[in-house]
Amino acid sequence: MIEQSFAMWGCIPEITRGCIDMTNAGSTYLGIIIGAIIGAIISWWIYNRQKKISNEQDNLLSHIKDLEENNELILKRVEYYQEKHEKLLKSVLSLEKKIDSVLEK
Repeated sequence: MIEQSFAMWGCIPEITRGCIDMTNAGSTYLGIIIGAIIGAIISWWIYNRQKKISNEQDNLLSHIKDLEENNELILKRVEYYQEKHEKLLKSVLSLEKKIDSVLEK
């Protein structure tokens, strides 16, 4: 049955009996099969590399997000201490003015 279905496409010595030499059709089929195998291997390799790179990028983005959150926290703390220092400076300046006014009297 298989031999009859391939017989209309040409003599393929690998499949049909009685063939002496590979025909153009046989070499075409063999080329298509080898090309499909090589294409599948290359496609799998590219997919695998892209998946690894994508995972690395996701890890890097999550690390960057964590760093940004830490930087925001540090900036809020710096702003808080800056406000405290400004209040302290105003208090010291106010105290200095009071001391100067007492000393002048």
